[in-house]
Amino acid sequence: MPLDVLSTTAVNDVYPNIVPQDRLRLPDALTVKHGPAQLLSRMVIKGDVTARRIGLRLFLRHDFAELRDLNQRHVAAGNWLTIPGAFNPDYADLTPENAFWIAGENEAGETVVTWAARIHNWTGTNLAEQVRASWYGRDLGQPCIVTAEAAQLISGVVVCGGASWVRPDFRGKHLSHLIPRIGKAYACARWPIDWSFCYISRRNVEKGLAESYGQKNLSYSIVYPDSPWGEVAIAYTGIADVYADFAKFVTEELPDDRASSEDEDVLPRSFEHIVTSTSSDRVFHGSSNLS
Repeated sequence: MPLDVLSTTAVNDVYPNIVPQDRLRLPDALTVKHGPAQLLSRMVIKGDVTARRIGLRLFLRHDFAELRDLNQRHVAAGNWLTIPGAFNPDYADLTPENAFWIAGENEAGETVVTWAARIHNWTGTNLAEQVRASWYGRDLGQPCIVTAEAAQLISGVVVCGGASWVRPDFRGKHLSHLIPRIGKAYACARWPIDWSFCYISRRNVEKGLAESYGQKNLSYSIVYPDSPWGEVAIAYTGIADVYADFAKFVTEELPDDRASSEDEDVLPRSFEHIVTSTSSDRVFHGSSNLS
């Protein structure tokens, strides 16, 4: 069965979910239908508090044409890479039921941070069989070489993260730790996720990007000869380890529940320490196609 049918029709029919309005504040868009409600709520809400301290308001977005246009403007400015077909509505069947992106807006209402997610229902199939469409948006027989054993393993309901970007004036705030986790928590609350994965280049694996995003496992490799990325690794995590990562992150790295989003405009000290030791914003930006 083609990927676009699996991702849109099957997800909608088998796992119906509430679709919030576009550009709703992320905490207001959260309804926990699946997963541990308290943990996922705390991850999203406390993550939003931390984003507010950085000077960001987080919004849930479904308009992928706006993401595409934003990307094109910043590609022209030289501070973003072109997002791939999987997150471009010109090449993929992106609907509010199978995809979303998070926009981090500054005080002026400008989008300065992004992270996107595709939800795939790969019940009865897996990443190895859907590997072209998961990258290019549709399977048109594009050249592709798969040697990563995990591609056979990743199946069921899967969230794929990517289109990550931070505008230059917001780099240095260690957002590669925070925003993907918030996005994954939102996805886990809305769909019965079995696996989380993303693609990472070898260069960025060596720089610690997989750990930065909270992915626990790596599998080499997938080669897309028609893509400027060429060879990529799969960074992936089963749902039990996703929840364990959230629990540790919420407890150790985010402000306590009594903190207000209007409190001091600084990062919690423990969060600042750990992200400085494992990541850099140059790495986060450098992975802005699929990461």
